[in-house]
Amino acid sequence: MSKTRNNHYVPQWYQEGFFEPGRNTLAYLDLTPPQKTLDDGRVIRERDLFHAPTSRAFRQIDLYSTFFGTSVNDEIERHLFGDIDAKGSLAIRAFAGNDVGEWHLHFQKLFEYIDIQKIRTPKGLDWLRTQYPTMTQNELMVEMQGIRMMHCTIWTQGVREIVSAEDADVKFIISDHPVTIYNYAAPPAASMCTYPNDPTIALKASQTIFPLSRDYCLVFTNLEYANDPATGPLDKRTFARNYRNSMARTDAFIRTRKLSVREIAQINYVLKARAHRYVAAGRKEWLFPEKTITETWAELRETLLPPKEQLWHFGGEIFARFESGDAYYQDQFGRTEKERDFLKKQPANNPRPGDWCGCGSGRRFNGCCELKPTSLRPTWTEASIRERNMMLYNGLVNVLGLEPDKDWVTVRRELTDEKISLIYQLYEGLWPLETDLLHLLPKPDGFTRGVFTGSLHPDTIADFALGASLYLGEMIVEHPFLHAGTVKKEFSPVDNPRSYRQETIKTLVFFLTVMPLIERGLINLVPDPCIFDSHLRDQMFRMAQLRSAGTTVNDLREDKQFKELARQEFQRSLLMLSQEDLRSQLLRFSPKLEKADIERALQAAELLKEQDPLAVLQPGSLGGGKTGGQFNLMKLAPNFEMTLYLAQATGSFIVTDNIFRWNEIRRAVRRRGVPLNGNLSGLANSIESSTFAFPQNVPDIGTLASDKAFTSYPALIRNAFKYLTRSGGEAKPNYEGHLTARFVRTHSAVQSFIRKAGVTTQSAKISCAFPLGGVQDNSVNRLLLMSSSERHLPSSPMAFLIQAAESQLQK
Repeated sequence: MSKTRNNHYVPQWYQEGFFEPGRNTLAYLDLTPPQKTLDDGRVIRERDLFHAPTSRAFRQIDLYSTFFGTSVNDEIERHLFGDIDAKGSLAIRAFAGNDVGEWHLHFQKLFEYIDIQKIRTPKGLDWLRTQYPTMTQNELMVEMQGIRMMHCTIWTQGVREIVSAEDADVKFIISDHPVTIYNYAAPPAASMCTYPNDPTIALKASQTIFPLSRDYCLVFTNLEYANDPATGPLDKRTFARNYRNSMARTDAFIRTRKLSVREIAQINYVLKARAHRYVAAGRKEWLFPEKTITETWAELRETLLPPKEQLWHFGGEIFARFESGDAYYQDQFGRTEKERDFLKKQPANNPRPGDWCGCGSGRRFNGCCELKPTSLRPTWTEASIRERNMMLYNGLVNVLGLEPDKDWVTVRRELTDEKISLIYQLYEGLWPLETDLLHLLPKPDGFTRGVFTGSLHPDTIADFALGASLYLGEMIVEHPFLHAGTVKKEFSPVDNPRSYRQETIKTLVFFLTVMPLIERGLINLVPDPCIFDSHLRDQMFRMAQLRSAGTTVNDLREDKQFKELARQEFQRSLLMLSQEDLRSQLLRFSPKLEKADIERALQAAELLKEQDPLAVLQPGSLGGGKTGGQFNLMKLAPNFEMTLYLAQATGSFIVTDNIFRWNEIRRAVRRRGVPLNGNLSGLANSIESSTFAFPQNVPDIGTLASDKAFTSYPALIRNAFKYLTRSGGEAKPNYEGHLTARFVRTHSAVQSFIRKAGVTTQSAKISCAFPLGGVQDNSVNRLLLMSSSERHLPSSPMAFLIQAAESQLQK
């Protein structure tokens, strides 16, 4: 079978829709025709305007080919695009007509075709390349398929209009990038429009223009902008989620406008201005709309705005009931829950430098967001992550009746199932499933922060993760609370609280331990992003399975920390046995025990339960029946993909105390064929040969963080971070030597300071990863694209492993 290597990125059947009646060619204009140097030194431009059949236009050799050694594969052209084009051609014809039944039948196929047409052009593929640090042709083809359907949800939630050129003497033209994005505030010379970029469709005033044929053009407009053209054109639309299940009316298309010659020329002007190299039309004179257009770029929006009186077709709320009896709700932005007013904030206008920052960080404005552009600020219009954690803490104080004179034993004895249910309802209330978490997270803004990945257990979190904030800056840690909205009703802690007695105590101890550092801004306790994005969760699981194919969890089970935690959890499960069951177990293993010995053992078990702050004190917690047993999580989180996702989204490095996770990081670096410490090797050697004292008590960490002696450490890490992100692979030996010398001075002074402070510490060693190009995986960059993230790093520049140097605590 012959190979199809000359790939049409604008299909021939689509081009044929722009033929003039009775013709089988189009007029093509090369916007950057090749130049030729003659023998006499003169430089001439080759022909820029020509007529040609569709077989000779909008094509490029091996645009979609994949290569395996000397073998060339054309399956993407033949199978993927062959199927999409076959369905797309039917959809285009359907929406050029007036049969609403055909619209319904081909609705999804239309959006699928337009989405892939946006990516499959040379400009689209060049844009996709820029989203990844490095990319081979084969990897590019994988990622192109991986992000399919990325634009469909936002398009279907907007205003859909088909404008007509039927009655005009000028028709629509076609470009080599037919799916064109117009934003009146982003002219072609704007930085966000620099090739191969276009304004993202998630911006409020971004409109998508797609000619269906010479006579019809489809225009998508975000609903907020259509309703209020004065809204911020470069602001992101509300709840800009790329992938989600959403309900839309398939018959809602505005088809009332028949454009004038001038209006058609204005649209053609936009199509030509955003083309890469070629445009085509039924007649050559239509290829020069700029000859008649006098309006500025911004003024062209008047033609593209949908008619105000027709907007009633779109937006509003949808209520549906299914045969099962289940009900469905959706608002105008696709959210399936109503907004919670108590989470909204009214941002202060023009805050003074000394005012508290509107982002809710707990810092003053001049030390937080004052110098950041709006695009790098967390939202000011919703309660921040820190503020929600403080609200959660205040709620827990009320539910548990936490008072200074109430000991933890009493709190545990009074932890009823009703209280457990209320606790998880409170957490779910603060974190609706329709939360836009990226809106709340910090951005890559130059602040020093790390993402911690490791054991989320109250017995281990204080070993190194909390103290790391003294050395490395703010730590982003995954929230320990289970979200009730992510589990089936019968397994929910709200509806089945008895099974969550053990897990609730662990979670409470973890949260209450960390809370003082959350308030101080040293720890940022964030929910798992997958809670709010089922597509992200599914993709992450699939990627993790592919990455770990052929491996086992034996490495994790052999981890000493994991084994010790598992042993303790097993002991606690035994202590939850009823007196009768525990007596039976004792007699089973020691049949000769006297009655008095058994009673003393039972009393000792009760004492052990009281002394163990994580033990359940309510009897019957392991009762039988449908709701028997205890739900008990052992979390090593976030996983590798979500750790890197958070690190790149927030401009962070990675911190772990777990060798299993560290080995995953090292494998990711090794797959790219670069050394673990290809950068800053001198600093890495100095750090790895040093011993660090980690305070073990939260109050001590807070006290030390207030002393200016510790300010030099995060500043050093920040400088190293900036160096790694900006060096571009070019080593600067003098600066690297400077950073190493700074570390030696800083480390000596800080360790001496801690010793003199007389606080309880644990000695640790830190391993470093400063790889060239950072810690990176293409699948994670794909996750970020899928999540509508626009301000993230291409990789995480560095990672650290913290491990105990000694088994004994030092004083």
